[in-house]
Amino acid sequence: MTRTPREGRAGLQYLVRVPEPSPTRPKRRGRLFRFTAALLVLCGVVAYLVVQYITGGGGARGCKVVSASDGSSSYEFTPEQASNAATIAAVGTGRGMPERAVTIAIATALQESGLRNIEHGDRDSLGLFQQRPSQGWGTERQIMDPTYAAGIFYAHLAKVPDYTDLPLTVAAQRVQRSGYPEAYAKHETDATLLSAALTGRAAATLTCDGRPQRTASATGPQAVRAALVRDFGRDALQETGAVVGGTPVPSPSPSPSVTATARGRTVTVPVSEGPRAAATGRDEGARGWQLAQWAVANSSALHIQRVSYAGREWTAGSSSDEWRTARSQGAAGAERSAEAVRILTGQ
Repeated sequence: MTRTPREGRAGLQYLVRVPEPSPTRPKRRGRLFRFTAALLVLCGVVAYLVVQYITGGGGARGCKVVSASDGSSSYEFTPEQASNAATIAAVGTGRGMPERAVTIAIATALQESGLRNIEHGDRDSLGLFQQRPSQGWGTERQIMDPTYAAGIFYAHLAKVPDYTDLPLTVAAQRVQRSGYPEAYAKHETDATLLSAALTGRAAATLTCDGRPQRTASATGPQAVRAALVRDFGRDALQETGAVVGGTPVPSPSPSPSVTATARGRTVTVPVSEGPRAAATGRDEGARGWQLAQWAVANSSALHIQRVSYAGREWTAGSSSDEWRTARSQGAAGAERSAEAVRILTGQ
């Protein structure tokens, strides 16, 4: 503000001139408003993605399981969740645990981690089941191994008296000792669908679109074989004479390394459990469908293109992702195909 002297009748007067507002101030305010609005939108997007990751809600799924009776019930989930659920089921059946135990384990993992192998949680909780190293569940490295985590969960569950007769939330709470024990119950329906498919009781009910994961650490027949051994156990494949890329799986040896040279792209796994059959009490059909749907659940991670069993086949990237009647399959061919699960890889 400036004051300019001027003479008049009353003597010396001053004219007060008020400066006009600077044109830059509205511009600065506009830029600040737009910046703040953009920051709020970005924070909202980040928060949404974090919630989706933790809870498993929303977003592209890629896999689906339906009820075996009429398909009226279904559950959609991601390839990562499918692979982890398949591991939990394989470890359970490998230990001779009943399907109810697998349902309890999958429901627990759905609640604790959204079936994701996460590296964080409450205090020092980690992994699929949010197990704590400080509470004697194992080392951090062990707990972050889904196979180990599932195994130690089943070991604790087996000590719960009459757990198969208990409500799911009670059985899970006896193992987990969660601060929210009632939360497990809401996952029972989805876990029941998953366990029926991934133990092989429900045939051809699990499908995935099979889109390859770019982050896959290893692919090809040997990677499939290694994953089978990881989840089902080395002996489970050796006793049945599994074939990887045209080469039989080597005889049992102290070394866990793969010694077969795979020239083809197919992994063939006979469904007979050999000496294990009597101990498990499962029929070969359930064993076959467990292996077949395990392969579909791992199709994205292992770049599996086709899975065939019992006259049916699943193909990655097909229009419906359904199990269909295998091409050129007569009655005799279907009977022969029930003797083994064939997994065709992309490499």
